[in-house]
Amino acid sequence: MEESTSMSSEDKVETKPELTRKQKFWKETKSITTIIVLVLAFRSVFFEPFKIPSGSMIPTLLIGDFILVNKFSYGFKVPFSDWFTDPVYITGPGKPERGDVVVFKYPRNHDLNYIKRVIGLPGDTIEVVDKVVYVNGKPLYTEAMDGKKIMDDMDEKYKNYDFTFLKNKTGEHTHVTQLHNDNAFSANFQRITVPANKYFVMGDNRDFSSDSRSWGFVPFENIKGEAILVWFSMSFPTPWSTPEEGFSFRPWRIGTLIDDSPGL
Repeated sequence: MEESTSMSSEDKVETKPELTRKQKFWKETKSITTIIVLVLAFRSVFFEPFKIPSGSMIPTLLIGDFILVNKFSYGFKVPFSDWFTDPVYITGPGKPERGDVVVFKYPRNHDLNYIKRVIGLPGDTIEVVDKVVYVNGKPLYTEAMDGKKIMDDMDEKYKNYDFTFLKNKTGEHTHVTQLHNDNAFSANFQRITVPANKYFVMGDNRDFSSDSRSWGFVPFENIKGEAILVWFSMSFPTPWSTPEEGFSFRPWRIGTLIDDSPGL
């Protein structure tokens, strides 16, 4: 019997036409663009990494700490809405609380990101007398503490300074501040009232921090989110570094929550 050479419909294999080089290029470009947009949208709405370049938040944050910022701490934003104008919120917005460590656009130059601790809320009065911070006429809770552990991990730039270390209670946050005993320049700050929708912020390294005492308040719309975690910590020497300020890798800081202040 002669075998049939015809193929059933199930046996047929459809072959797709090969893509041209131009089609392959545009397909790959579309895939890469989609991935980039999704990553940027995630950074814009959920979490964004930042690197600490200065010592204004020592001992809470060290130079070279890489931190993660929760971008939806105060509400969900429309993706990319804060890139060119004030953020547009889908939910909320909620408001920062006293003691939160926030990343924000520097009010005098929105191309720069700053990180400080919220001290004064809208309507609060703020005053500094002999380096004691008063909020609404009452001093923030402080307690002297031993700073040896902190000094062991101190950035080389600050190791030779005479510091006093204080355990602080700011809102619901317990943290450490350090005061430079030989610096009287920032010992006092005249009483001031925080305007509506603005915040008074300070660095934990009180005498080495450019903050609301020198350049004013932070509008709420400038705040990007709340710093929550150190996910990496490494500092590199710069052209102006001293010989002691070389490469430094601090694996013990990886995974440290911002509220887990050293020495507490």
